[in-house]
Amino acid sequence: MTTTLILFIGTTELLLIAALALLLFGGKKLPELMKGLGQGIHSFKKGMNEPEKEEKEEKEEKSE
Repeated sequence: MTTTLILFIGTTELLLIAALALLLFGGKKLPELMKGLGQGIHSFKKGMNEPEKEEKEEKEEKSE
C-alpha cells in the first residue's frame, strides 16, 4: 500500500514537502543535507554494482 501512495505524489505535494523541509532545517542547512543524501545514494549505487563487477572478474579468471 505504501508504494502505491508514493506513486501518486503530485507537484503540489512535493512543493509542500520542500517548504516544510526549508522551514524545519533552514536555508543554510538544507543544501548540506541534500549533499549528504546525494553522496549516500552514490555510495549505495556503487555498492550495488560492485558484486556484478566481482562476478565478471571471477568468470574471466575461470575462463582463462
